[in-house]
Amino acid sequence: MHTDSFEVLGGNKLKGDIIPQGAKNEALQVICATLLSEEEIYINNVPDILDVQRLISLLKGLGVKVIKLDEDSYSFRADQIDLDYFKSDDFQIDSAKIRGSVMLIGPLLARFGRAYLPKPGGDKIGRRRLDTHFNGLKKLGGVFHFDDEENTFSIKTDKLKGTYILMDEISVTGTANVVMAAVLAEGTTKIYNAACEPYVQQLCKMLNSMGAKISGVGSNLLVIDGVNSLKGTTHKVLPDMIEIGSFIGLAAMTQSSINIKNCAVHELGNILSVFEKMGITLKIDGDDIHIPEHDHYEIQTFIDGSILTVYDAPWPGFTPDLMSIVLVMATQAKGSVLIHQKMFESRLFFVDKLIDMGAQIILCDPHRATVIGLNRSSQLRGISMSSPDIRAGVSLLIAALSANGKSIISNIHQIDRGYQKIDQRLRAIGADIKRI
Repeated sequence: MHTDSFEVLGGNKLKGDIIPQGAKNEALQVICATLLSEEEIYINNVPDILDVQRLISLLKGLGVKVIKLDEDSYSFRADQIDLDYFKSDDFQIDSAKIRGSVMLIGPLLARFGRAYLPKPGGDKIGRRRLDTHFNGLKKLGGVFHFDDEENTFSIKTDKLKGTYILMDEISVTGTANVVMAAVLAEGTTKIYNAACEPYVQQLCKMLNSMGAKISGVGSNLLVIDGVNSLKGTTHKVLPDMIEIGSFIGLAAMTQSSINIKNCAVHELGNILSVFEKMGITLKIDGDDIHIPEHDHYEIQTFIDGSILTVYDAPWPGFTPDLMSIVLVMATQAKGSVLIHQKMFESRLFFVDKLIDMGAQIILCDPHRATVIGLNRSSQLRGISMSSPDIRAGVSLLIAALSANGKSIISNIHQIDRGYQKIDQRLRAIGADIKRI
């Protein structure tokens, strides 16, 4: 198991090249999609992180032949699937650890007509979030059944049939699950209010290369003509846009000159423009982003002079996963900004740690925080703190790397869930960070 704290000595300027890992959210979807075909599927640029490792071990339990070809490439062959594994205690325990495991049910229902679900545990993200998945699969013809004796949910179907589905909410994993079920359904499925994040676009492109017929990719209306079977393919996962945004924030906060390589810049939506509004200079060279050393950076105001508001929204709006990075960056900027986290509650509660470090932040309510930039008049100071979730964890790590003195960040398995070998990669560009 992972040692569970980082010791960080802040204040170093970093320098050099850093390469973002493959996108975690996309990897979880496309790995689940390998269950849709009995032919071999190759996936490249897979991040080496806890959530991905857990999902791959679930697939192995189901009987998928998984071969690790090199550091970030795998082949998957799902030609002999053991559906009884679902009922095993191993599956129930392991699948409960990873939220992405719910995306196994769409492909299995489509290909085998049945799937089981992990016991509905007390997931911190609330029950409602899975209703979108279930409602979509029900409309396609899935019938849910709860077995009182075994305490398991199962879903079965004689034949999935295409239909019109208006998604209850713009859920990335919900859209992915319903798309994976619909590609093998009989007839045409229309999914309206579909999530259109690059993760979902990549999944659709991969499925189309396997013989699926999905149109409207990149929009919120997907039209899917069902096919009888899918073949193998080779797919490359996009670089992780959350890591790219995190590294931009890191460069700004630590006054460092950093090159972020292989960023697939055209897939970043409005991420770069939000960082530019925060006063960051970005130089784009092909797919590389260079952030020069910033002595100071000034938050822009709106045209009428009012204070900038940064808020998250479903794609192509600004991703909620980078809100905490923008908030941390704002603490050392010149000017003020209102951070409005609309899509998730309690994601802003980590600001108390930043306030302990000397940041000037007013937490207005669970969704809004006003940050008054210090313009580097005083450095943040190192403290001991705990990482509440993946994204806040990296934001606190960035704060610690820019702070004066030593910080201890505990509970870092939360960071390891989403960022591969982050300590080694940061050390390579000059950060003073070690696991203890």
